[in-house]
Amino acid sequence: MKTDSSMVDRRGIPWTVAGVVFLVLVVFLMWQFRRETDPTRELAFKASRVDIVGRMELALASASEAEKSAVLAITDQDSQTFADQARAATAEVERERQELGKLLATGGTKGEQDLFSRFSEAFADLRRIDEEVLRLAVRNTNLKAFALAFGPAADTVTELDTALSRVAAKRAAAPDAMQVLRLASDARIGLLHIHILLAPHIAEESDARMDQLEVSMAGEVTRVRKSLDGLAGLPSLKRDADLAAAASAFVRYGDLKTRILALSRENTNVRSMALSLNQKRKAMIVSLDALNALRQAILDEPIAGVNYGRPPHPR
Repeated sequence: MKTDSSMVDRRGIPWTVAGVVFLVLVVFLMWQFRRETDPTRELAFKASRVDIVGRMELALASASEAEKSAVLAITDQDSQTFADQARAATAEVERERQELGKLLATGGTKGEQDLFSRFSEAFADLRRIDEEVLRLAVRNTNLKAFALAFGPAADTVTELDTALSRVAAKRAAAPDAMQVLRLASDARIGLLHIHILLAPHIAEESDARMDQLEVSMAGEVTRVRKSLDGLAGLPSLKRDADLAAAASAFVRYGDLKTRILALSRENTNVRSMALSLNQKRKAMIVSLDALNALRQAILDEPIAGVNYGRPPHPR
């Protein structure tokens, strides 16, 4: 009997050890589970992600405001300053986006990761459009064309008009007075027509409409040249200083017109404004919607022991 009792005791020892090990394992797992599901830790993790989303929204708003200012600025220096501010704010969004991506990769839900991917795609499209807007805005070719048209070109029109007025006045009592008046008037009116067509050309977005305006200008250029050549062919005006001044002014006006049309064709202000008001605005809405959805998904994450002010047993 003694031998049998010892055998029973010896056999029971492994089971006792096993029980102790099992109990320790259970306690460890419970402690680990509690540590990993600590409400304070989870709330802090949630808050950090929501805070990043908020900073991204603020930086996006700052970038958009600076971009609009770059488009509307009237000098190259101001446009460049605002463009630099827009790029800096966009770079900040990208830095925050990368930080948020790391957090979601380790502790975000599948839904949050999908929303993050959606925002990343929208933001990439937004950055592409934004860079095109800013690249165009800082060149200000339409503003430069307007400055030439209503500055040096307008002065040249006045100079030519004044010179031809003097030509006609000097021949008012001469036998060829009517012929001189007709030719001088044709030249003056043709030049005014050309000048009037510059403004709509500069403001025009369509290349086809620009083509039509340039055809009209070309017709008026022919009219002015023909009239000036007619005046120059009159024996009484062969060495007239005012007529020579008018002809020289028209050559200079032609050079200015060529520069104005080239700037107008680049159309950077018109194109940047159109992009800002259409494609950029749509891309911004998609990006903000994705961020809003992501923030709400993070806020809606359940945390054990936290009911966010909801009744503990909702009906």
